[in-house]
Amino acid sequence: MGKGRKISGAERDKLAADLKKAYDSGVSIRALAEGSGRSYGFVHRLLTDAGVVLRARGGYAHRQPGD
Repeated sequence: MGKGRKISGAERDKLAADLKKAYDSGVSIRALAEGSGRSYGFVHRLLTDAGVVLRARGGYAHRQPGD
């Protein structure tokens, strides 16, 4: 897939599904953008359009018992 090349239809749906699966397994939006050759904003929009519930900034926060 060429950088900046417009994608639509089934190709966009396939990319969204692949990115969603990777994001749900813990990969960051920034890493997905870099790996797919797309911008952060494009990946963010594709994930939200796909109904993904985005993680809070900073990733998973490890809390100590009693916090």
